[in-house]
Amino acid sequence: MPLWRAAWLSFTLVGTLALSGCGQQSTLDPHSEPARQIETLWWVMLVGSVIAFGGACYLLVIAWRRPERTGLPVVGDSPRAIEATVAVFGIAIPVVALIALFVYSNVSVIQATEPPAPEETAMTIEVTGSQWWWQVRYPGTPAITANEIHIPVNTRVNIVTEAEDVIHSFWIPQLNRKVDSLPGKPNRVEIFADEPGRYLGSCAEFCGVQHAQMDVAVYADTPERFRAWLDNQARPRPTPPTPLARKGEQVFLSKQCASCHTIRGTSARGEVGPDLTHLKSRETLGALTIPNRKGYLAGWVIDPQTMKEGTKMPALDITGPELQALVEYLERLR
Repeated sequence: MPLWRAAWLSFTLVGTLALSGCGQQSTLDPHSEPARQIETLWWVMLVGSVIAFGGACYLLVIAWRRPERTGLPVVGDSPRAIEATVAVFGIAIPVVALIALFVYSNVSVIQATEPPAPEETAMTIEVTGSQWWWQVRYPGTPAITANEIHIPVNTRVNIVTEAEDVIHSFWIPQLNRKVDSLPGKPNRVEIFADEPGRYLGSCAEFCGVQHAQMDVAVYADTPERFRAWLDNQARPRPTPPTPLARKGEQVFLSKQCASCHTIRGTSARGEVGPDLTHLKSRETLGALTIPNRKGYLAGWVIDPQTMKEGTKMPALDITGPELQALVEYLERLR
């Protein structure tokens, strides 16, 4: 294969791999100081790697273009000069570069991304990972939601995370580094958003068949909007306003729904699946798998395995009128 064709093929493959990593979950689009420190470290490591790789490629090209000549360019074929060159470029420079990178990453980046003491943050949120969704609690209030975390903008928030079953890893790339969610061993990480927005995250530790669809979103709201949201989440479920919605609540309580889910204000106290008290205040279902719209909700109730294979929720054996009433009821949980 000609050299130019091999180079073009390599460039295409590298470019494809680089573009495949582009998306909304990017460490290169930071929105907090810890995330900016991580981005800087990434660029420092990339530049250093490119320089080292470029130097190695340069030497390979020289060796290929002058196969009959001995020695090194500039240095010549003096044994002492060759040994000194190998010692400098093969030992001294790598050792100095690695020590400098170690010191910079530990002194600057790790300290900047370490969680502060809980009393130094404005609020604490408890996030529990389960296959394959996130439960979100706001201590000091009855508010419990799933997969969508709301925080006030420009506020230091202490995230305490652990796992219900296997090891998970909580990661919001635009706000801070990832931290493992371990069964029975809480870990902490601080999240801070310097402007309102929606910041996507995910589980960063392989945890089973739906690991790739165990996503989470952080919504940074203005203080007034966050307070209104939290006050609403703390209330019990709204009273069903129509006869069809009231019938739907009875369907929910009489079927296996109530054994897995909680709806505050009713007798449903299940803890296997997400709290549904304010289900329709969320934008998505199934850990950001599908939109939280009526048609998707009905499909999820009838056959969740089609939409998220392996999910712990079973398909419900209900009639058409029961499904219509149940969906009407769930649509009112705002």
